[in-house]
Amino acid sequence: MPDDQVTLTREVEVTLIPQGTPMSLPEGETVTITHRLGGNFTVMTHNGMFRIKGVDADCLGEEVTQTTKDAAAVSHDGTPPEHDTLWEALKSVFDPEIPVNIVDLGLVYSLETNAREEGGHKITMDMTLTAPGCGMGPAIAEDAKMRLESVAGVSEAQVEIVWDPPWNQDMITEEGKMVLGLI
Repeated sequence: MPDDQVTLTREVEVTLIPQGTPMSLPEGETVTITHRLGGNFTVMTHNGMFRIKGVDADCLGEEVTQTTKDAAAVSHDGTPPEHDTLWEALKSVFDPEIPVNIVDLGLVYSLETNAREEGGHKITMDMTLTAPGCGMGPAIAEDAKMRLESVAGVSEAQVEIVWDPPWNQDMITEEGKMVLGLI
């Protein structure tokens, strides 16, 4: 979709890209939407690039998106969550600067499911980032945690950012490379 210029209808909390600094943009600010990724928005202003969460989409005149546990997740039968379902949930998580999800970027290193004594399952995930200095790491990890916890049978998710092995472009899937024009 082409870039769209819109005027914010209210003040909104944003994250400065790539530093990861929380900020706010005032009502009436003109922004250009450059990406609509995983329910979140990347916008540009004369002051820089920012990420707006999907729960704040109304400030852009867009439909609010929010990932929550559905009824199936609440009344789940106790079986472990489907591995494929977990991976599909993670495919809706994006680095706000790159139009490829974290799975196809090769950022997810491990995904483990363990039963909890209290019921449900805990998902433990190790992921990396494309660059060690990326200030958006905590926001991306929080998105991944939220998406995993929205899957039926998941009671808790823990996402750790790791640096070993170091990420490189060879880790990108063929699909990701096609989106990025690398093949």
